[in-house]
Amino acid sequence: MAFKLKHVLLGVAASALMAGQALAEKIIIGHFGNPTPMQLLSTSDALAKETGWEIEWRKFDAGTDVIAAMASGDVVLSELGSSPVAIGTSSGLDIQLIAYSDVIGKAESLIAHNGSGIKTIADLKGKRVAVPIGSTAHYSLMGALQHEGLTEADVTIVGMPPDQIAASWEQGVIDAAWIWQPVQSEILKTGELIVGADQTAEWGFPTYDGWVVNREFAEANKDKIVAFLKEIDRVNGMYLANPAAWTPDSAEVKALAAATGADPAQVPGILEGFTFLPMATQVSDTWLGGAAPKIKVTAEFLKSAGRIDTTIDDYSAFVNPSYAQAAAQ
Repeated sequence: MAFKLKHVLLGVAASALMAGQALAEKIIIGHFGNPTPMQLLSTSDALAKETGWEIEWRKFDAGTDVIAAMASGDVVLSELGSSPVAIGTSSGLDIQLIAYSDVIGKAESLIAHNGSGIKTIADLKGKRVAVPIGSTAHYSLMGALQHEGLTEADVTIVGMPPDQIAASWEQGVIDAAWIWQPVQSEILKTGELIVGADQTAEWGFPTYDGWVVNREFAEANKDKIVAFLKEIDRVNGMYLANPAAWTPDSAEVKALAAATGADPAQVPGILEGFTFLPMATQVSDTWLGGAAPKIKVTAEFLKSAGRIDTTIDDYSAFVNPSYAQAAAQ
């Protein structure tokens, strides 16, 4: 599907931006519905107690939807993938990357339909491949095509949200899809994993889900943003301390399944498809310390592929490691 995100509406009402105290009383936190440790916070009142927020957790199907919600002022804090981070910041969206939710591996992968004849990236030529447009999965797909020497003109890219991918898969109208959980597990029942985002990262196209916040909201609520990141670090640490203990029968996995609708039997495998970074690691030059140049590289790739019109010289203003540094103390 030919698509170009030319403009993002940035008209956020001044009153919504400036009313930090009011927003802090009730806020919407965006997420993608992956059964990752952060979902434990959506099933308890721990975060509300630490921040004083009344929280609504809102699931989004793709990063472009998050960009629109943050541009409107409806959402001030959300997960956002690395490719949409580059899209939003290049458009001037007033957000800052403050932490990483996860680094994406096989949690986002190319799945080929049984009988499609697709066994390698090269086999995608002439095929119909579904992907949420503007997402990290889309970026990985474009990177894989470039690595193989193919262009988007060599395949038919069909842009659709995850639920439509699942339906189209059942109807047999697409040959492959680059998608995340839980749709990935569903279509794997009649498909084969060809390549994951862990491999495209090795080819020079890494992806992640970050935590982004409206800049003015964060400045007005610094202590609460730090408290939020401390809670994220706490639940990630629970998993990192003993991943093997997160079995389908464990309380943690059952909670993640209940929060997201995932099959408890599949959750341990899904978790293995991500890397979760301690906050103390995130503040290093490898991650937040070096994030701005990597956003620029992603943005320049998206521009060269015709997905955005412009990039900026320096993305440093869109990365703020200070909150993670405080949370890591």
